[in-house]
Amino acid sequence: MLKLCKQFDNGMCYHSSTPSKKVMREAFPKYHVDWDGNLYSPEGEYYHVSGFTRPWLPTTLNDQPDSISLSRWKLLPFWVKNEQEASKYANTLNAEGEGIFEKASYKNYIGKYRGLLYVNGFYEPHKAKGKKETENYYLYLPEKKIFTLGIVYAPWEDQESGEKYNTFSIITTAANEQLEEIHNEKKRMPLIVPPERREEWLNASDPVEIQQLIQPWDGEFETHRVARVTAMKGDTNRREIQEEI
Repeated sequence: MLKLCKQFDNGMCYHSSTPSKKVMREAFPKYHVDWDGNLYSPEGEYYHVSGFTRPWLPTTLNDQPDSISLSRWKLLPFWVKNEQEASKYANTLNAEGEGIFEKASYKNYIGKYRGLLYVNGFYEPHKAKGKKETENYYLYLPEKKIFTLGIVYAPWEDQESGEKYNTFSIITTAANEQLEEIHNEKKRMPLIVPPERREEWLNASDPVEIQQLIQPWDGEFETHRVARVTAMKGDTNRREIQEEI
């Protein structure tokens, strides 16, 4: 099993849950929903998935706004030449929204390549007073309704194998009031793109307009404490990881 301790404790949105293809098709009947099942969770959905495994997750990209297809978590800029370099490249699972137009890994992409990541929950660490280990919380909407996170993506080609695919980072913002309490050390949260702003997010072209859309969400999640990922043995893509403790 991948060792997740430091990554979970220090991480922002590095761990999430995503729905099955069947649920996606039911929720978004006007979209073309299709992907290779061999790349996605063998369970049909992810109850828990870590960005550090560089998983393939369901996204809508602004070059295909009516489709939901798989992209790979961890943005790889054009100077990363092959999979060996990709595995060692800097942590680009998250991109801080405030400096996204200046950071080398993102500045060539944010103006042109944006998208939506479909999730039904995500996990955040909480530093409890007097405790060495962080606690973990699962955040979700009522009935685990699907919601979308804003991403920046980069089309990438392995220059050894010739394989081409899209890679992405989840954009983050300062925490809203709820996330300040939960993610109380870093005080960050993923960029939530509500339904009424999805089209605007995909179609924005002016840097000022894009930056104005990168704001903390003013809504609130349902949440409860869950077991630490590192305390679970074996495969962590199990339903019980979402259960309240």
